[in-house]
Amino acid sequence: MDLLSDAITAVRIGRPTSNRLSAGDDWCYRFARYEGAGFHALLRGSGWLVPESGAPVPLGAGDVVLVPHGSPHTLSSRPDAAGAVPFEAAVPEPDGRTEFLCGKYRLAQAHRHPVLTSLPEVVHVPARVGVGSRLRSAMDLLGAELSAAEPGSATVVAGLLDLLLVYLIRAWLADNPGTGWPQALSDPPIAAALEAVHANPEAPWRIEDLAARVGLSRATLARRFTASTGRPPMAYLTWWRLTKAARLLRETTLPLPSVAAKVGYGSPFAFSHAFKREFGVAPGVYRAGDDQASDVDLR
Repeated sequence: MDLLSDAITAVRIGRPTSNRLSAGDDWCYRFARYEGAGFHALLRGSGWLVPESGAPVPLGAGDVVLVPHGSPHTLSSRPDAAGAVPFEAAVPEPDGRTEFLCGKYRLAQAHRHPVLTSLPEVVHVPARVGVGSRLRSAMDLLGAELSAAEPGSATVVAGLLDLLLVYLIRAWLADNPGTGWPQALSDPPIAAALEAVHANPEAPWRIEDLAARVGLSRATLARRFTASTGRPPMAYLTWWRLTKAARLLRETTLPLPSVAAKVGYGSPFAFSHAFKREFGVAPGVYRAGDDQASDVDLR
């Protein structure tokens, strides 16, 4: 199982959106708080990302920046947000020296996987030689696809935007291997325990089963798993079962007993009780209230 893909898939809603814009010498665009993650890629020129709090981040051609928690921020030709206008009101300047691509991913913020919540407010991947070659290739393909606007572009662009999100998170994990979730994913026994839980959440797992599977004692598994992920193994199992159930409720029409069985609950009543404790609403209410609308927007 691919834990990062699972973490993203569990909270993704709808399809990503993107806009490409050219700007002149002086520009300043404000991005409001968003229930998801956003990214910006400088295709040419230079600029600054100015977070609501923290130091401005200089951006050069080829740089990509991810705002994983949807925090409000500004893109500007200078290191301040003075005079910023909403990005939605931006007027393209076809002959401008700066061109950037902005996109966003709609995520279920209230129940995000901890590997995503562990990301900082801003993930900056500069255009350094030898770093992020696949990310650069994806950016080149995306730029070409947006320029060509050929049949099928919406599907291709959505797929490339998904690639960008994975590559950006990978880049941060690779640069921060020492603690928390990056450490969990690079610790073979802990990663194996996580993979087992993700692959078969419906299995009747006990901590002794997981410990035997990964070759650790129960106490060692519990200590290392909790230190890396922030949850004991059995608490994480419950959390992941209910997270997967939420996705099944959001994306399928399976009846509640089938959803319960797929995530390891022997009765719909036990499942409903656990789901309401985690999400604050009954499974049927959660399913009825979900909104999945989102489309690719190419400018």
